[in-house]
Amino acid sequence: MFNIDLLPPVFSLSGQFIAVNQATIWNFMPTWQPINLSSQIFYSIFVFIWGLCVGSFANVCIYRLPMARSIVLPRSHCPHCNHLIAWFDNIPLFSFILLGGKCRSCKETISKRYFLVELLTGVFFLIIFQHYGFDVRTAVYWMVVTGLIIGTFVDFDYMIIPDHITIGGIFTGLAFSFLFPSLHGVASHFAGFKSAFIGMLAGGMILWLVGEFGRLVFKKEAMGMGDVKLLAALGAFLGWQAVVFIIMISSLAGAIAGITMVLTGNKSMGSKIPFGPYLALAALVWIMGGYEYWLNYLQWLNSLSFIAG
Repeated sequence: MFNIDLLPPVFSLSGQFIAVNQATIWNFMPTWQPINLSSQIFYSIFVFIWGLCVGSFANVCIYRLPMARSIVLPRSHCPHCNHLIAWFDNIPLFSFILLGGKCRSCKETISKRYFLVELLTGVFFLIIFQHYGFDVRTAVYWMVVTGLIIGTFVDFDYMIIPDHITIGGIFTGLAFSFLFPSLHGVASHFAGFKSAFIGMLAGGMILWLVGEFGRLVFKKEAMGMGDVKLLAALGAFLGWQAVVFIIMISSLAGAIAGITMVLTGNKSMGSKIPFGPYLALAALVWIMGGYEYWLNYLQWLNSLSFIAG
């Protein structure tokens, strides 16, 4: 029988702790409200532009991290002719459109992914800001989203997730959870660190055990350690409740994608596909409101158990 008394702290819409069937529920929604419409528009435009700029930097990381190259020097340059890109040719989105997706110097085509990464980052930054407002979680989740975007596209290209993203994310998640315990809906620094540590262990151990089981059954590697470390980092930032949600959603999304690729002839049975992007997708769903659906799901399970009892 499913007992709602055992529910972990999750989030509601009230702005405060409230009691629901003896389960403590914390609001993950923002208390910030825009002063007026013009202020809301101004801040939204600013956040979107800031996200585009961060997305431009993310493109540098995606290109250079797998090759163990500095993300600071040299300056941005054409990947074909190595011509240094002038500042006016490096304006997110607009330069790509104005140049027709080509290098000004050699006229070679520049991947549309540069445009996509900038756009995605700007859109996600804006959604998170609209959801959380002027809150420490906004800045932290911007950082998480940037890391997920970098890790996703590197994983697509190389089937790896850089340690800068995963191990760096683990330590950053633990540190930020101690400094900002509200990330986990608690008040004390120790409780924040404890929640992050449990989330890290849950994320790493569950996925590692899945990988070991798959290796024993299929006699080959079934889960990369990059995926294990990524989920551990997400657990540190988001808590163990999010880990369960992420595993469920990412497994479903990965299965659908894998079956689709096999049916369309892009992959064969037994082919490897990167799992990191689906972990990232599920984490984004959680950050942008998935916790509310998770709460509803748990309450639905409880209602079924109550009826059955």
